[in-house]
Amino acid sequence: MHSLTITSRLAALAIGAIFVAAQDDLPPARPQIPLAEKRFTWPDLPYQVDTEVLLRGTQSGYNICNSTTENQESLCQTAHFNSIDDFCLWAPPRAGENIGNIESHMVAWCTKPGHGTRLIPEGAITGLQWIRTPDYVQAVGFFDETMVNIGEEDYGGEIDPHGADGRGNPMGALLFSEAWTGSPVQVINWHLFIGRDRFCFKACDPSRQNDRQFCNNILDRIGCDFNIPNVAQPDVFEECAADNQDFPGVYTQADGAVITYTQPEGPIDTIEWRPRTPVPSDCTTYASAALFSGLPAGANPTPSASDEPEITPAPSGGLSTARPRATPSNSNASNGGARPQQTNTSGASRIALPSAAALAVILSAIIFA
Repeated sequence: MHSLTITSRLAALAIGAIFVAAQDDLPPARPQIPLAEKRFTWPDLPYQVDTEVLLRGTQSGYNICNSTTENQESLCQTAHFNSIDDFCLWAPPRAGENIGNIESHMVAWCTKPGHGTRLIPEGAITGLQWIRTPDYVQAVGFFDETMVNIGEEDYGGEIDPHGADGRGNPMGALLFSEAWTGSPVQVINWHLFIGRDRFCFKACDPSRQNDRQFCNNILDRIGCDFNIPNVAQPDVFEECAADNQDFPGVYTQADGAVITYTQPEGPIDTIEWRPRTPVPSDCTTYASAALFSGLPAGANPTPSASDEPEITPAPSGGLSTARPRATPSNSNASNGGARPQQTNTSGASRIALPSAAALAVILSAIIFA
């Protein structure tokens, strides 16, 4: 009995050592430089801005986008946010995906040709309000989310350049805007809430001192009404000016008292406060047909599991000045329409077999000793 107890303890220690070693073999989670701290000048972009092999895998798309990548299978992850008729959204590369499962690998879908991206199909957007304020521009819209590959009735979520690990969602995503200078300027802080046939996207002017506060990424579970308060309406397409909103999460009561909301860890059943909604002014109304021309009609073609697009490997070091192309591949035929798979360089797959083999050897030695 005593010998068996000692043997059991040795087995437990051995198993524990294996799992500790497995943890040590995992790649780090955070990049050396967070995505929001990387600076780029248009059009001098690398092939991919995220070239590290980390815990979440690798960037699945590319950042050099042009006429060779402009199609409905594009994996472009450089978006633009210029005006009411020229902006992009982040949405899945595969049909029927839920935002929470695919946010790391979302790609750019735009309202106008010329950015090297997928195009939002004609008729998808059914209402839109574009607002310009002193510190940011925002777009709030109603749309058929299934036309940009989002699963039907998906509640969606927040997309932003930070993420829990600093790599952003999507990983390697860049956003540029001509809204402030007339030329593309990298937007450092932005957030997009998308799902349930609605989206709201705010891009904060990087030259203003409060861009991080107006585009914070703290209240990721309470959506458009609290992060980007608005009066957008279905079937209305308008461009307006407005004052700045309060910082998301800040509420001023009637008596002047200021309350700062902290998002709880658990379920959010009710929220007792409402944000101040800036009143739009100087509005111009448009017909949707006048805004969105050159878009593909009907449902967009989506690759099947047998011809899922993949990125062309970048030459030496992951950087390239060559034009990237989306090319078909049969390597993911077993994917079954699921989200893009992480590569073997993530670390987890590398340690699975050695750890299992080592565990089997040790247990065999104990059992047959």
